[in-house]
Amino acid sequence: MGVASSRRADQRRAVQRVLLVALAVNITTTLLKLLVGLVTGSLAVLADAMHSATDGLSSLMGLLTNGLSDPRPDRDHPYGHDKYEGIGAVAIAGFILFTAFEILKTALERIVAGLRPLRFDGQELLLLVLVLGFNLLLAGYERNQARRLGSQLLLADARHTTSDIWTTVVVLLGVAGMALFRIPWLDVAMAVPLCLMLLRACWQVLASNLPWLVDQIAIAPEAIHEEAMGVPGVLNVHDIASRGVLGQQVFIELHMVVDADDLATAHRITELVEAKLEARFGTVRCTIHLEPRDYAVAEITFRGTHG
Repeated sequence: MGVASSRRADQRRAVQRVLLVALAVNITTTLLKLLVGLVTGSLAVLADAMHSATDGLSSLMGLLTNGLSDPRPDRDHPYGHDKYEGIGAVAIAGFILFTAFEILKTALERIVAGLRPLRFDGQELLLLVLVLGFNLLLAGYERNQARRLGSQLLLADARHTTSDIWTTVVVLLGVAGMALFRIPWLDVAMAVPLCLMLLRACWQVLASNLPWLVDQIAIAPEAIHEEAMGVPGVLNVHDIASRGVLGQQVFIELHMVVDADDLATAHRITELVEAKLEARFGTVRCTIHLEPRDYAVAEITFRGTHG
């Protein structure tokens, strides 16, 4: 247990280092976009700067929640603090949703303002291309680190950074269209698919974190039943429940009937079951309720109103 806790602590520190890099890059890109937007008078670029600012907020939120998401249990949190990371990811989804509405609002404001021509030259375009390069490198870096560390928080932040890449691409296309083909409405016309893309990214973050936060099933009870029944001495397993994130931390509860007349033998059988479950599913925290033989039932899991 001590080795596992140490490993998780090292992973949290690694996640924090990635988020610090992301925060620095997001602050830099926000300032560059804000400079271009103020110089050129482009509402689209200013909206893009706002998007980058929400990236910075999401990275800052990630740092805060990662610092709180200590996996080690304590008196007030006997199941650890992992869900703080999920809450941070959901907050990032909120930032993405806010950005989508802000982009749509900016597009409407430009239409009402009469789509006035913008003042762009090569320097502003070069700065936007530079910002795009920063975001591409950051998104790839965060995604790779998220997979290596198994962090939902980093994965959510990478999705947000990716949405910022597409925002900058849309702005560049709109600016290029206005400058080369004199089409002032092009960047506004691309705001709708951009908002749809941001909403999709928001849903992806929610879909990957809400099941964890609401304690949705982590492992099929049939799979747990199969492993437990494969241990010699196990006669019956029922009322199986699981929650958590497979591959990170899973909590399993089950009721079990064993072929043993003394506590020591029963205890050895439960340890074998726990070891087999951990070998199959990774890090698990298993609670086993031993019951008399006449408590054996056919139902292996709980049935609700839809069962």
